[in-house]
Amino acid sequence: MVIPPFRNEPLTDFEQPDHRQAFQEALARVRARLGTSYPLRIGREAVTTGETLASHNPAHPDEVVGVHAIAGVAEVDAAVSAATAAFADWSRTPAEERATILLRAAQVVRARRHDLSALMVWEVGKPWDEADGETSEVIDFMELYARGMMRLAGEGSVAPLPGELISYRYLPLGVGAIISPWNFPLALLAGMLSGAVVTGNTVVVKPASGAATCAAWLVDIFREVYLPPGVINLLPGRGELVGSALVEHPGVRFIAFTGSREVGVQIYERAARLQPGQRWLKRVQLELGGKNAIVVDETADLARAARETVVSAFGFQGQKCSAASRVIIVADVYDEVVERVLDEARTLRMGDPADPDVAFGPLIDAAAERKVLGYVEIGRGEGRLLLGGAKTDREGYFVEPTVFGHVDTGARIAQEEIFGPVLCMLRARDVEDALRIANGTEYGLTGSFFSRDPARIARARDTFHAGNLYINRKSTGALMGVHPFGGFNMSGTDTKAGGPDYLLFFVQAQAIGERL
Repeated sequence: MVIPPFRNEPLTDFEQPDHRQAFQEALARVRARLGTSYPLRIGREAVTTGETLASHNPAHPDEVVGVHAIAGVAEVDAAVSAATAAFADWSRTPAEERATILLRAAQVVRARRHDLSALMVWEVGKPWDEADGETSEVIDFMELYARGMMRLAGEGSVAPLPGELISYRYLPLGVGAIISPWNFPLALLAGMLSGAVVTGNTVVVKPASGAATCAAWLVDIFREVYLPPGVINLLPGRGELVGSALVEHPGVRFIAFTGSREVGVQIYERAARLQPGQRWLKRVQLELGGKNAIVVDETADLARAARETVVSAFGFQGQKCSAASRVIIVADVYDEVVERVLDEARTLRMGDPADPDVAFGPLIDAAAERKVLGYVEIGRGEGRLLLGGAKTDREGYFVEPTVFGHVDTGARIAQEEIFGPVLCMLRARDVEDALRIANGTEYGLTGSFFSRDPARIARARDTFHAGNLYINRKSTGALMGVHPFGGFNMSGTDTKAGGPDYLLFFVQAQAIGERL
């Protein structure tokens, strides 16, 4: 099979009237489907249970997006059994056939990209451009990993030995648990799911409750392209029950998780315990949080730094693990950068993300709103509130873009992940002090360094400890295949999603020597 070279999927230009009209029509189509009920997917069966959960539109919390059957421990056992049964054939399916299924799924996503993006507007409150960018990333993951599987399926490079036929190959691991987040409900699930399935594994998916409809739509796309039953099993449910049961299940070989530091640490610990009947040590990949820093020195293009800071901090309301939450500014330009950032932030239009002109929407739910407002109160005692800091009086979970100045490096709002639209401005003596401050948290996910000085840029490349470091650009918006994504320290296991070695997590190498 000959596949054209990988290219990132282009974004939609919503300045074009026809694209804008097409997306508005998609919003209407998807809205007509809100409130639909969705079953569990276990093997060939669509399973309903005696209990359901509903996802809601965070801009209008009374509006139900999807109603989902809830799994329990019995359904976890059934799904793992179904995945185990499917693994026997799927693991032996030729790599070319598995890659073809990903390419077909990518074509379906292309055909429905506006509908999928519209669903994210309704279910998780993404503005148009953020939703469209995520749908493009879904396509990128599928296209990239299909090509990666074809490379991986070739014979490995090992030294020859006279008199022996030598081979080196990669085998799938088995049944995996995929626990996906709500903030990138399609892209991050698609990435973990595509990587696991194309390498010959079978999976049980536990999506975030607030984005379960997105997960159901994605799993249905794989069913449409004739992925065999049992290869993907879908189990919405409570994390403390379904997630824990999956992590500890002796039939689960690997776990792929994206979410909070707290939950990730628990998964890492539980997965390390050998369960009765378990015949392997479980692999775990974790993509956790960040306390991402932007460093600005006195030689930088300050206007650009301010613009990129606001995009990094307040895109999707700061609900990205890569979002900038600290700006560390060399003292000589601190006041000017702060004023520029405030001016840029004041231009953000807040409102219902179904409106094409809205750049700043709601937080995901009431719990997120309480958490962010709690940190705002903490911040009032740790710094100077320069902008925002309040809940609006509109319907939904809206908290203003918030900026604190004169924040100490040890302050809680400068150390703890808030996962919302709260930005801290910190003053540094010089560039060395700024880099020291940037590295002064337990996280190491993304970072940005703004400077025109080549020597300082070289210094930042050597000392700024982040899994994804960007020079003179925003800290968000990694392109798959271009900026492989994953962080250091408590930001996770740095598996580098979208990178050339990502698929190796899902396989084990076998060396064979046959004496002639």
